[in-house]
Amino acid sequence: MEKVIEIKNITKIYNLYDKPTDRLKEVLFPKFSKHKEFSALKDVSFDVKKGEILGIIGKNGSGKSTILKIITNVLTPTSGEAIIKGKIAALLELGAGFNMEYTGIENIYLNGQMIGFSKEEMDEKLDDIIEFADIGDHIYQPVKTYSSGMFARLAFSVAISVDPDILIVDEALSVGDVFFQNKCYRRFDDFRRRGKTILFVTHDMGSVIKYCNRCVLLNAGKKVAEGSPQEMVDLYKKIMVGQWDERDENSEKIIDQKVEKVLEENKKLWKEQMVINPDIEAYGDGRAEIIDFGIFSTDGNIGNNVYKGDYYDVKMKVRINEDNLSPIFAFKLRDVKGSELTGTNTMLENIDTSNLKKSDIVTVTFRQKQYLQPGQYLLSLGCTAFEGDNLVVYSRNYNCCVLGVVADKGTIGVFDSESQVNIVVEE
Repeated sequence: MEKVIEIKNITKIYNLYDKPTDRLKEVLFPKFSKHKEFSALKDVSFDVKKGEILGIIGKNGSGKSTILKIITNVLTPTSGEAIIKGKIAALLELGAGFNMEYTGIENIYLNGQMIGFSKEEMDEKLDDIIEFADIGDHIYQPVKTYSSGMFARLAFSVAISVDPDILIVDEALSVGDVFFQNKCYRRFDDFRRRGKTILFVTHDMGSVIKYCNRCVLLNAGKKVAEGSPQEMVDLYKKIMVGQWDERDENSEKIIDQKVEKVLEENKKLWKEQMVINPDIEAYGDGRAEIIDFGIFSTDGNIGNNVYKGDYYDVKMKVRINEDNLSPIFAFKLRDVKGSELTGTNTMLENIDTSNLKKSDIVTVTFRQKQYLQPGQYLLSLGCTAFEGDNLVVYSRNYNCCVLGVVADKGTIGVFDSESQVNIVVEE
């Protein structure tokens, strides 16, 4: 498949100065060096193929926006090159280039001119832009009078009006209220169905998994890895909680699954009586360990399947390996695409866990009613905590097993709202 974007060994270095006068001294006296170098990007390479939706994820400061600005020629790389084939529309900073004294209509034409459209071409696009923005008569008022929501609506509408070969989106789909966001995502879907190439940068991992074909993960200016969205999101979460070692990806802290049995010798562990994911993502610093887990039906039987409409229990056994912990116990269900569907934790439920001691073995039970539609879902379990403002992971089991929901009938959507239908024929 044709490559429309080629990022080849791009490095971007900024010179940082303690004082503005140091910059002037360096210009006047080249041997007088007073700057420090900051590498926003370090030898980053990847390709984007025609019709592909590529996600770019990473922590704040990882270089995501810098690489997008280089692709759109807003910035020049220190070394390396970006080869672009096709017309680009970029939603980087909504409203950039707007004149606050101009009306909405005047700013539409101003931005069209900046993009490269003639007045006649913008005349043809005007009605669609106004309809999409949906801000009423405010379109004829100076934008300085707009609320932040109206400003975002107009800016997005102008930016999306171009029919590009490549669309670059940087967190721009989260503007406005929930109804406008839905409209933005429908337009995004339209681009996708038409086979446009899209670069998608966001902190919404669910959207990355839902929309992207492939994903690039950046950290501290370097490309960590690229691959399937689910794999990259899981690796991103490890980076966020300090469970990834840059020196060797294989040195990630993985929990030893060979723990001592906590049941009697003649009984099996719960997880030994279930179908377990052979590629379970298990990691953490080990100060507390998930040593067993299971799914129990309303009659107490263990297994992977439950009936829709029944109550069921998700249980896990956790061994506490250190005193003075206040762990947060959590469970979560995701669909096969990785979208989070439901879950809870002891912090949300206001349950105090500060009284636990070293060597305690805790059984945590999450009981809930099953409203999900018939199908297969992925169960994840966690034992974490906050130390100050930082989230630490003691033990996590991502996608540890499948939870199957069975039923005599299903309804439309993800969950069953237990609708009751009544038809009355009037005489």
